[in-house]
Amino acid sequence: MTTEINPFFSSCQPLHYDLPVWRPPSEADSFILQATLGCSFNRCSFCSMYRTKTFTIRPLDAVNTDIQIVARQYPNTRRVFLADGDALAAPTDPLLAILQALQTAFPRLERVSSYALPANLLKKSVAELTQLREAGLTLLYYGIETGAADLLKRITKGATPEAIITGLTKAKQAGLNISATVILGLGGQIYWREHIDATAELVNQVKLDYLSTLQLMLDPMIHAEFQRKFREPFQKQDDHALLVEQVRLIERLNPPAPLTFRSNHASNALALAGELPRDREKLLAQLEQALAGTVRLRPEWLRGY
Repeated sequence: MTTEINPFFSSCQPLHYDLPVWRPPSEADSFILQATLGCSFNRCSFCSMYRTKTFTIRPLDAVNTDIQIVARQYPNTRRVFLADGDALAAPTDPLLAILQALQTAFPRLERVSSYALPANLLKKSVAELTQLREAGLTLLYYGIETGAADLLKRITKGATPEAIITGLTKAKQAGLNISATVILGLGGQIYWREHIDATAELVNQVKLDYLSTLQLMLDPMIHAEFQRKFREPFQKQDDHALLVEQVRLIERLNPPAPLTFRSNHASNALALAGELPRDREKLLAQLEQALAGTVRLRPEWLRGY
């Protein structure tokens, strides 16, 4: 996640963003369209992204105005990301109207994406998700975080492993592409094995298109809350331990369909890229080199959310 907005779109006049704006790294060149503001759940103890906002579904007229402003200045826009953190919390009909407006405004549009919360995929039917996909929403970014039931409670994720599997299965039945993330270090020094093993077990039960790892980074403003909700002293993993977690995860991943694996988020100490299961040995070899100290890790001052 990042707060950067494509400088071309952010310079559109009189388009104004309700800051901060977060988007996945792969949406760096996308038109960020705020369909909603904030996050309707906003209680995950590890996440501070939308703590300064009150969740709001923006009026359709306001969203359409933003689309028209950008369409006049950048009619060849190819990618759109529906922000903020919970666009799918909006009712299906307004979302369909937004998608239709995007298709009309941008003849060369190739992809529309958004974040998806567990509750979003549970509340919307497969038929509704299929409608959204047919209208142009093709990619969802989904934070699994961990597959361990106890840790999901400790981080106040608001979901169970079973609910995560159910929601992701519905999305795939609707034909949506899924880019999922898991967070290394989330179990700390005590629960890291449970975290990694249960996460691999969950991922092996769903069809994902992309899987990325992030490393746990806590904003100072929520550090005390995270510690309190974790229910016992949390002992942070160091870089070496996080690399060991990554090894254990990749060793155990046996996805039901080939998926693209990445650790290219700015929080990671080591950037990895490959296809699983095809590139398993190559990825493990890179990790072993890093553990041996022959590959330089990203300095901490260059890491970010």
